[in-house]
Amino acid sequence: MPIIVNLDVMMAKRKMSSGELAEKVGISQANLSILKTGKAKAVRFSTLEAICKALDCQPGDILEYQPPDV
Repeated sequence: MPIIVNLDVMMAKRKMSSGELAEKVGISQANLSILKTGKAKAVRFSTLEAICKALDCQPGDILEYQPPDV
């Protein structure tokens, strides 16, 4: 998948656990896990905004585009 989710990296930089982030964002730990593993097909802007607010980061710190190898 060409979109890479670096949520684990930002969480580690901010020393924040999955449970703490899920609570601050207002989503379940299961949904947060789906986001972290890159298995999510979509993310709401409101969720992305809440994650960025909780982690004090920009969307580009979490999401990265990597072109597929052709």
